[in-house]
Amino acid sequence: MRTERSDQGVGVGAQVLPPGGGAELRRDGLGYDLLDHPVVWRLTLITLAPVIAAVALVPLMMTPARLREQADFDAAMTRIASSVVEFVQGIAVVKAFGGGARAHHEFRVAADEFVAAFHRWVHGISPIAAGMQLVLSPPFVLLAVLTGGAALISGGAMAPADLLPFLFLGLGLTAPVAALGHGFDELQAARRAVGRIRDVLAVPPLPEPMEPVAPHGHRVELRGVRFAYEPGRDVLRGIDLVLEPGTVTVLVGPSGCGKSTLAQLLPRFADPTSGSVRLGDVDLRELGSRELYQKVSFVFQDVRLLHASIADNIALAVPDAGRDEVERAARLANVHDRILELPRGYETVIGEDARLSGGEAQRVALARALLADTPVLVLDEATSFADAHTEQAVRTALHTLRGDRTLLVIAHRLETVVGADAVAVLDDGVIVEQGTPGELLEADGVFAGLWRSRRATASPGGDERL
Repeated sequence: MRTERSDQGVGVGAQVLPPGGGAELRRDGLGYDLLDHPVVWRLTLITLAPVIAAVALVPLMMTPARLREQADFDAAMTRIASSVVEFVQGIAVVKAFGGGARAHHEFRVAADEFVAAFHRWVHGISPIAAGMQLVLSPPFVLLAVLTGGAALISGGAMAPADLLPFLFLGLGLTAPVAALGHGFDELQAARRAVGRIRDVLAVPPLPEPMEPVAPHGHRVELRGVRFAYEPGRDVLRGIDLVLEPGTVTVLVGPSGCGKSTLAQLLPRFADPTSGSVRLGDVDLRELGSRELYQKVSFVFQDVRLLHASIADNIALAVPDAGRDEVERAARLANVHDRILELPRGYETVIGEDARLSGGEAQRVALARALLADTPVLVLDEATSFADAHTEQAVRTALHTLRGDRTLLVIAHRLETVVGADAVAVLDDGVIVEQGTPGELLEADGVFAGLWRSRRATASPGGDERL
């Protein structure tokens, strides 16, 4: 930039500033210091005006109404995601049993709720977002700087060539500020995720006793147990059940009657609303969690294996177990041969070197429970994904190993009652029948009806023994 000094004033470029029209430009070793010149700071403010306007719009996105719409949108998105997963994963079962129309209706309802929440959210936030996009757009910034610069140029305050650096500055600011806006969106999403994590962590854990009591034996007894996930809606209603050591008790009943809920009370995943679950004549609430899980192990229908080797997954409860013990448990669970077929045998990492089917994962979990060798074992349809041969092998293993163990088996397939010492029939949260399989068949009650129904649909040559 060229400056000239004369009696008439200071010249900037081709223009001559009148005396007293502003602070004189100061020459230094690198150029001229323009920061004190009124033309410079005025045009700087004009260049920054779009950015200031965009930042001023941010508080409008944080009003209670906007935050409420955002929360509704997040909840609707969660519901539709769960609905899609459930619909896709269960499509084979739904089609096989003619429930496609109902399942599709549930998906449509979730989709409609999502669309309505999305419209409300967009209707509230789109004017603000559009305003921010507009003021940060290159055409708008160019227009603002050119308009301000043209006014200064026409007034003789600056040369046209001096406007060029401010045009570059304005265009250079838009992209970083827009990136900050997207980062703000990500920050808000992270903040909502942290809020959900805090909600989970805020759930109070089950209380631990100040002075844990050791159980006397491993007889399991449920006394007047009631349980409700929501107040006033009992899932279990007055359960009285005794599981004697050395016996296998099978719990049967129609889907949704509360079998899995009852099974989850034994490892104390929840406490009963009223009544008590006792182990060795001690209420589970009086046992420490360490003592409890040394006494009770479980295999549930929904198996979760760690991202670790097969051997580590089986030895989860007994980390110092030797390879011979791990392999023995795998043989008893009828999964040893399948493990040897994997790329690295027992060192195969699940989810990395290989993936297991549902039945194979259940058998690995069963091997884990057998290796733990606890006196109480709870199996919630632990062979639901297994074939008939595997299920028979697992039942044989359990019969061989049961010794003095207390076994509770939740069954959906009535063949599981073969060899059971006792059967309890649960219906609508109440135990309606108890006894040996033979006694219940002779009583010709609910169990007999379930058994006849199963035999009527069984394939020829199927196992019909009790």
